[in-house]
Amino acid sequence: MAPRRKFYVVWQGLSPGIYDSWEEARAQVEGFAGARYKSFPDIESATAAFRGSYEDQATLLIAMARRSPAAAPSDPRIRSEAIAVDGACSSNPGPMEYRGVMVGSGQQVFHVGPLDGGTNNIGEYLALVHALALLDKQGDHTTPIYSDSRTALSWLRRRHSNTKLEPTARNAKVFELLERADRWVATHQILNPVLKWDTDSWGEIPADFGRK
Repeated sequence: MAPRRKFYVVWQGLSPGIYDSWEEARAQVEGFAGARYKSFPDIESATAAFRGSYEDQATLLIAMARRSPAAAPSDPRIRSEAIAVDGACSSNPGPMEYRGVMVGSGQQVFHVGPLDGGTNNIGEYLALVHALALLDKQGDHTTPIYSDSRTALSWLRRRHSNTKLEPTARNAKVFELLERADRWVATHQILNPVLKWDTDSWGEIPADFGRK
C-alpha cells in the first residue's frame, strides 16, 4: 500500500511555503536555527495553516505528540519483533521528546521528554542509543532496531554525535543525555541489528510523533 501523501508547511526556514514532499521541506529547515514547520494531510488544511502562524498550531502539536503509537503495516519485509524509535521537536530547537515502540504491536517501550532546547536529530539519536542500551542491559543482543533518521544512523556509525546546537542553560538536560549517549556508544559493542526504516515503502515509522 502506498504511503499517504502529506503536505508540509514551513513558517520559518530558508524559504517559507507549502511543500508536497518531506525532502523539499527538510531542505528548508535542516540546520536552520528556529525552524518552524508541520505536516498536514491535505492541501486545504496546509493552506489554511500557512495563512495563520506557527503559534496557532502549538496546541495541536502537543496533542499529536501524545497520540498512541501505531502497529506497523503488514509487509513481509518488516521485522515485527523489532523496536522502532523516533524523536520530535515542536520547533528547531524547541521542546524535544523521543520514544521506542514494538513494531508488531505498537506497544510503547520507553518515552523521554519533552525536554527544552533540543532538535529532531538529537532526539532521534538519543532514541536509537536508548534502545541499544536498554536491550544491552536486558542481555538481548538479537532484537533489531529501526530508525528512519539518516543523521542518527550516521552519528551511530561514527560513534559520536555531531550537532551544531550550542549548549545553553536552557538545553542543559539535553546535552547531559547527549554526552551520556556518546559515552555509551564509545564504550560498548553494538550487537543488535540497526536497520533503516523504509518510509517510502512502509509509511511513517510506528514510533512517529506526527510532527513532520
